[in-house]
Amino acid sequence: MTRTTETTIEADRDVPIVRITREFAATREQLFRAHTDPVLFARWIGPDAGDTRIEHWDARTGGSWRFVSVHDGVEFAFHGCFHEVRPDRIVQTFTFEGEPDGVALETLWFDDLGDGRARLRTQSLVDSFESRDAWLASGMEGGVNEGYAKLERMIADGAV
Repeated sequence: MTRTTETTIEADRDVPIVRITREFAATREQLFRAHTDPVLFARWIGPDAGDTRIEHWDARTGGSWRFVSVHDGVEFAFHGCFHEVRPDRIVQTFTFEGEPDGVALETLWFDDLGDGRARLRTQSLVDSFESRDAWLASGMEGGVNEGYAKLERMIADGAV
């Protein structure tokens, strides 16, 4: 039986940062693989109502990526660069192409909790409090929660 956990999304009051935390019934290695394997990533990222197409994916230090999410026939493209990729941490940029000046610096940590459990922590630093608040108001919470629920099902089914 898989234990579903809640996602915590927090806005820092002093710095324009969004922090997301969630525990999974998975190993740190499984979470890392789900974030670096383009086939797996495309299966879980984003809300249930959309599909994701990977355009480019080079998950290594110095690599880059681009994917397109399709919702009701409308495409939303995202791209970035992998600044550091290692088993316990990924540092990358993240840009929604609809707002090309809004580049975020993201850090993802994969924490081993033992007993086949791991915690994913992410931090996204954006250029202003207005940008951060726009992210939070965009409906991202629903997409994040639905995406992580898909990832939990994939882990439970042995796909990751």
